Amino acid sequence: MKLRFRLVPTDDKFFELFEESAVNAVECAQRLRAMLSDLQEREVSHSRVVESERRGDQITHEILRRLNATFVTPFDREDIHALAEELDDVVDDMLAVAHLLLLVPPESPLPELKEQADLLVQMSEQAAKLVRQLRPMKGLEPCLEAIDRLESEGDAVYRRILGRFMSGEFEALEVLRWKDIVEAMEAAMNTVEDISNVVESIVLKHA
Repeated sequence: MKLRFRLVPTDDKFFELFEESAVNAVECAQRLRAMLSDLQEREVSHSRVVESERRGDQITHEILRRLNATFVTPFDREDIHALAEELDDVVDDMLAVAHLLLLVPPESPLPELKEQADLLVQMSEQAAKLVRQLRPMKGLEPCLEAIDRLESEGDAVYRRILGRFMSGEFEALEVLRWKDIVEAMEAAMNTVEDISNVVESIVLKHA
């Protein structure tokens, strides 16, 4: 068996920062779900989502600062940048949902929104597990399959609620009130899938 030797060691701190960013995304998703479970206390929950978004920004800035200062990276620079941006984007997407929830009346949200929030938490948890596999660069398949399955479930929920919007069940104002939020949730789930695609691409190139 051949062993790889490097004259200049790589900066493995990147792995830690990516894992930290992914865990922060899980926490943000959980806080968003909590906001949906009790819109009466949405201001408090919203502030907690904002905290997660700011923490995500800090981690992203540290990754990019380190990228500019590091001579030898554990994998391609463009991939480090892409993964950092996707992890940052997903928390931004969740914050966008939280902002929109501040604009709706403090009544029980659509049940499909709660389904989306549950799926978003599960997808984020799988993405965090996936990011942890960057260091060994193996064992990705269960996480990739889980994210793909959960994203498909999310698509089904999204189509179902769009069908309800077009069925005449809701008043026009209600459709306007909830449609943007549902679409923002769908966008957040799609970004989690983008994270998994970047990680899979990195491992395929370097494993």
